[in-house]
Amino acid sequence: MPKAAKGHVRPRWHAGPEGANRPPMSDIFSTYLVPVAIVAVAIVLVLGLLNMMRGGSPNTSQKLMRLRVLLQFVAIIVIMAAIWFMRG
Repeated sequence: MPKAAKGHVRPRWHAGPEGANRPPMSDIFSTYLVPVAIVAVAIVLVLGLLNMMRGGSPNTSQKLMRLRVLLQFVAIIVIMAAIWFMRG
């Protein structure tokens, strides 16, 4: 590998053969954590809709709604972290 020019800082990660010049943490976030967060929100949303359509307990609906809001907050944080890590 050639020496870096004066004042130029090389990234700590290695550009892979696919040409992805991103830090490894962004790959972990974008490949695993973002989809997991989105699927978790979707599952709780579907469970809440099913409970409502069946005429289930209002307490269960309230708990599922609170859990969905919490998971949406976590999903937004994970997505923002993935964007932050991708920019290098």
